[in-house]
Amino acid sequence: MSSTYSQIYIHIVFAVKGRKSFIQQSWEEELYKYITGIVQNKGQKMLAINGMSDHIHILIGMKPSCNLSDLVREIKKSSNGFINEKKFCQFKFEWQEGYGAFSYSHSALDNVISYIANQKEHHRKKSFQEEYIDFLKKFEVEYKEEYLFEWIE
Repeated sequence: MSSTYSQIYIHIVFAVKGRKSFIQQSWEEELYKYITGIVQNKGQKMLAINGMSDHIHILIGMKPSCNLSDLVREIKKSSNGFINEKKFCQFKFEWQEGYGAFSYSHSALDNVISYIANQKEHHRKKSFQEEYIDFLKKFEVEYKEEYLFEWIE
């Protein structure tokens, strides 16, 4: 019997609406578990998840049948509802529109997983804006400044 074999690894990055620092350490682990559940329920493999108070990084092993836009839309929609139902924030929580998605080879996984795991240390030296623009440049993604995330100066 023939089958489909693939290795598709996608690093997804998205931010809290307005780049507000709403994700608190007291509940971020619960959020990450919830998002992991969404990814797994959609038949994908969570390899790493972590972030900062204003953005999140997710690394997944993705099946070719997965529509990335639909997956990210579901992660954002469901986790918005989860955060607001749990009343983790005193304000209405929302993710910003858009996201970054970057593909990696199997040989790069250990480095990417380590990078995601060390987000808090990494952001002592580099802002999210610098990090995100560096990703776009590294992956040679054409972009227009006016369409990037809303940056708080």
